[in-house]
Amino acid sequence: MEYMQAPATSSQGNILCCTCGIPIPPNPANMCVSCLRTTVDISEGIPKQVNLHFCKQCERYLQPPASWVQCALESRELLALCLKKLKGNMTKVRLIDAGFLWTEPHSKRIKLKVTIQKEVMNGAILQQVFVVEFVIQGQMCDDCHRVEAKDFWNSVVQVRQKTSHKKTFYYLEQLILKHKLHQNALNIKEIHEGIDFYYATKQHAQKMVDFLQCTVPCRSKTSQRLISHDIHSNTFNYKSTYSIEIVPVCKDNVVCLSPRLAQSLGNMGQVCVCARVTSTIHLIDPNTLQIAEVDGGTYWRNPFNSLVSPRQLEEFIVMDTDIIRNQKLGAGAGIRSNKHTLAEVWVQKTSEMDTAQQYHCRTHLGHLLNIGDLVQGFDFANSNVNDEFLNKMSPSHIPDVVLIKKSYNRSKRVKRRNWKLKEMDKDREGMAPEDERESEGWICSISRQYQDFLEDLEEDEALRKNVNIFRDASKIPVESDTDDEGAPRISLMEMLEDLSLTDATGGEGADMLTE
Repeated sequence: MEYMQAPATSSQGNILCCTCGIPIPPNPANMCVSCLRTTVDISEGIPKQVNLHFCKQCERYLQPPASWVQCALESRELLALCLKKLKGNMTKVRLIDAGFLWTEPHSKRIKLKVTIQKEVMNGAILQQVFVVEFVIQGQMCDDCHRVEAKDFWNSVVQVRQKTSHKKTFYYLEQLILKHKLHQNALNIKEIHEGIDFYYATKQHAQKMVDFLQCTVPCRSKTSQRLISHDIHSNTFNYKSTYSIEIVPVCKDNVVCLSPRLAQSLGNMGQVCVCARVTSTIHLIDPNTLQIAEVDGGTYWRNPFNSLVSPRQLEEFIVMDTDIIRNQKLGAGAGIRSNKHTLAEVWVQKTSEMDTAQQYHCRTHLGHLLNIGDLVQGFDFANSNVNDEFLNKMSPSHIPDVVLIKKSYNRSKRVKRRNWKLKEMDKDREGMAPEDERESEGWICSISRQYQDFLEDLEEDEALRKNVNIFRDASKIPVESDTDDEGAPRISLMEMLEDLSLTDATGGEGADMLTE
């Protein structure tokens, strides 16, 4: 404690302290610093220990009366929060300075060094420095209470897709993680044919619906149920349900378009291959390389279904190939793909190698296929497909085989994969176990469908631009983009480092936090 006084001049003399009698420079109190310290305590009434409530689940601090704020240790936001706790007891003093004193991050103590001034005893201004200790006490916030309850929700977004493959859901999950839309969800439940997102407010659910409508081709339906009604204040409590139906078409599906839709897309063939599904359905005609995009509205006006599931694809071996150059398209033809090459190929089933049966077809994979390569495709010649538009087509326009993708050794691809993806925390209660697993021990816990999605990311550069891919530190770094067999791989330039903070509240890496 010290008192503030005017600078002494050469003609000014000393006086005796009225209490202890030692000579001191004149001051309004006529007392020395030691006597003032024992007589007056300007910090009286200001608590030296204050409780600060902290939610462990969401790592937020309580700002009275009912708001919760995110604050990093020794941040300006936390300093303002601590000073607000003392504001009611500091109305008679003047705050000069405040700063943090270092404490061990796990001690649940925050110490604040405060400097104040006050006028006492005939106009003498005293300045005092003292330490206030804030004790962090655990208290669960209302939002986390709702999360733990798991049944307290106001709105639910039900996402469904009537397909046997979950490629679109895997892709959608990565987009949600990238844009952090899962953080507001109280609970995420994975069920048959889809996922349910539960929210505490209708605004958060509507935000997810808007995101889905901009991300994947879908249609939505909204309904609500009355929970309670207060007749005195005329207020209603509803629970809202948003039903999102994604188009039942996935990447690498073979589809048959209606004649009207095929004509509107540039007179392309009715039998097409789905190259990818993003905000639109990307189709390619394997006979002409024509490409087209079908949005959600166009699909629901002219719906079409997948003719084949991934389990129905068969493995063929390329016996001969011939590149087709300078093909002329008819009048009104649409855009052709520059990333694919049209070719005529002769293939044979690997299950019929002991026979002379071969199949001839056109394919858009001419830039990938060589003699002896393995390729997955669908055998139309020996299959019975029940489809409205396919049954009305002329048999001469239906190809014997439609080749989908080049086949590589999956075991080697998994072993050499040096990257990984993050996953959402989902409740899988009631989910049936996967009935299709790989026989190798090192991938037996990963579903075949998820492996197909990872391979799609490796093969399609445009698809993985919207996905955060992280380097797997447990794998050996990759120096080239292709392996010995030519299987596509993801380069290190496209990978992110998986940042892992050992202590988000002040341990190693706390200085790296920017928010």
